[in-house]
Amino acid sequence: MSAVIVTDNPSASRFEAHLDGQLAGFAEYQRADALVVFTHTEVLPAFEGGGVGSALARFALDQLVAEGTHKALALCPFIKGWIQRHPEYLAVTYGAAGS
Repeated sequence: MSAVIVTDNPSASRFEAHLDGQLAGFAEYQRADALVVFTHTEVLPAFEGGGVGSALARFALDQLVAEGTHKALALCPFIKGWIQRHPEYLAVTYGAAGS
């Protein structure tokens, strides 16, 4: 199995993960003036347990860090839990201590 490739698809308002050329999962978002609100993350059943969700979360949050213009607001339980397990992303998380 090859590496998970994650891209931003702004026209669909979601980050998409592909594995071996197939859509493996996505993280939907809404962009506001200062926030990117993560609303839903889904990994397709055939790809569960392969790190697709983590690749989506890491790519999306790394993009926010690189841009430096928006904070993440995780309404999606998966993204919220992922941030809690990776406190290095608290600085880019809306409402987190020190953000």
